[in-house]
Amino acid sequence: MSLEFGMVFAFLAMVSWGVGDFLIQRTTRKIGDLQSLTFVGIIGSIGLFPLALNDLSLLFYPSNFLLLLFLGIVTFIIGYLDFEAVRVGKLSTIDVVIELELPITIIFALMFFKEALSFEQFFFISVIFIGIILIAIKSFARGKLRLERGVFIAVIVAIGMGVINFLTAASSKTISPIMAIWIPWVIYTIFCLVSLYIVKGFSKFTANAKKFKFLILVMGIIDTSAWLFYAFAVFKNELSIITAITESYPVIAVFLGTWFNKEKINWYQYLGAGMALVSSFALALSI
Repeated sequence: MSLEFGMVFAFLAMVSWGVGDFLIQRTTRKIGDLQSLTFVGIIGSIGLFPLALNDLSLLFYPSNFLLLLFLGIVTFIIGYLDFEAVRVGKLSTIDVVIELELPITIIFALMFFKEALSFEQFFFISVIFIGIILIAIKSFARGKLRLERGVFIAVIVAIGMGVINFLTAASSKTISPIMAIWIPWVIYTIFCLVSLYIVKGFSKFTANAKKFKFLILVMGIIDTSAWLFYAFAVFKNELSIITAITESYPVIAVFLGTWFNKEKINWYQYLGAGMALVSSFALALSI
């Protein structure tokens, strides 16, 4: 797969993640984190099954199965925290904070995939950090900084997303792009269903499936598509390049959050968002 073709998938992933996070926020505020995550898992597992049939034999290799199992467990934990951060915080804030996953992913790429970055690229990463700090600050009051709600969770999610990006790229390159998404989806869906049964049972879950079926279906399709696009994008391309491109997705989320949710952010938060997003574009163009 050529770099240009990989960039097309990266762009599709970026747009899908931006729209997907907007829909996830709406869904989690209606039915909660665990149910929303479960619906995404079910939709993705069923939808990708026909595409995964030809690659099922790859699971007979223990190393492949263990890698995908671990990825599925991490996806369940970080996915739940991600949904919680989006639920309690401003979409325009949370998505930019989660951009911390970019330098974390790049560190993994440098360490394990032997990729290389120039001084210019490290500079853009530093600017992204500064932008993220600005967007995460709610106000400056009496010499103290107040962070936006959900920011602490979002930082944890960003670290976890960096791990997931690396594991997804490793699985895509060594196994297959389809299996890198489908098996973890199936595994974390099982964890979700068990957790849901223990916590609340399935009566409200099925009722919400009927009540919000359109919102849930669109959310599940778009979020699954985003990760599938990402898996194909990193299949034969550098993880650092592709992830840098996809990190522009908060442009979509910020627009949707401020336009439809009427979210208000301060001038320095706009500045921080602009710095982070422009630097993400610049980082992609510099490679």
